[in-house]
Amino acid sequence: MNDINHRRVHANGIWMHIAEKGQGPLVLLIHGFPELWSCWKYQINHLAEHGYHVVAPDMRGYGDSDSPQDPESYTIFHLVGDLIGLLDELGEEQAFVVGHDWGAQIAWNLCLFRPDRVKALVNLGVAYMPRSPELKPTEIFFKLYGEGLYISQFQEPGVAEKSFSKYDSLTVLKKLLLVNAPDIIAAPAGVEIIDFLHTPSSLPEWVNLEDLQSWAEKFNATGFTGALNYYRAMDKNWELTAPWQGAKICVPTKFIIGDKHMGFKSFGTENYIKGDEFKTLVPDLEVVVIRDAQHYIQLEKAEQITEEILSHFRLITAFNKPIDLGSFVYCVVHRKLKA
Repeated sequence: MNDINHRRVHANGIWMHIAEKGQGPLVLLIHGFPELWSCWKYQINHLAEHGYHVVAPDMRGYGDSDSPQDPESYTIFHLVGDLIGLLDELGEEQAFVVGHDWGAQIAWNLCLFRPDRVKALVNLGVAYMPRSPELKPTEIFFKLYGEGLYISQFQEPGVAEKSFSKYDSLTVLKKLLLVNAPDIIAAPAGVEIIDFLHTPSSLPEWVNLEDLQSWAEKFNATGFTGALNYYRAMDKNWELTAPWQGAKICVPTKFIIGDKHMGFKSFGTENYIKGDEFKTLVPDLEVVVIRDAQHYIQLEKAEQITEEILSHFRLITAFNKPIDLGSFVYCVVHRKLKA
């Protein structure tokens, strides 16, 4: 890790901390909740060794990047704009992109809004889902899972922060990162989700206590508001993305998920990602299901995930399949014909 370079760049009106290593085609690694750039440390080192310039930012609201307090500053336009600004500051027209969790959501939308800036995509854990034409995301989640769902509990500013404050940041991270549940995370009525979650007595082999302590130090400094604001902007994102109703992702994509991922069996995820609808929305798609892997798959199965990333990028490079405005035009024309 000592030869990973760190700096802050000004992008889209904020300062972003980035970790980078290597020379060659650019790879952007986009973390999720509640992670930091270093959740990709294995991928950073090994992708760099294979001839890539790897950049892993602390996303807006995390770590050493700026952390606005207003949820309105965390719309998908802001988050995608941050990455476009980062590409511009790096002097790169295109990048290979890898996203996990919320990072996957951002990466899907990056490909939706600006397919000309993405060579190829690998997304982990969170599939591209069709936008409901009628119901906001929080309405759907509340209808399906009630007020105990973690997403529902994260909505009101200050409430989750207050419940988190009963624990030190390291304990909060252990509770959130080391969930071992086959179903959706929801607490019983009247119980805060952070109180409901179990604190593990030991760490799995893929979690390094020193790394977790360094994350906790960052959250001690920033608090969790920035990270929680991603959830608080979900309904606003639904409003903003109305023009893309029914739009397709035309970037060459590999989607990877673990068969022990929360909700994989119980909530239709397996049928969706293996069915026709997902492949209709993402026509150039490969789906990979990793055995005995849960949510934080780039940490749990670091070597295997890195090989999957490399194989996808090498394939795209070998067949010279750049993504340019032609893909964008194809998506627009297809959508108009369908309408």
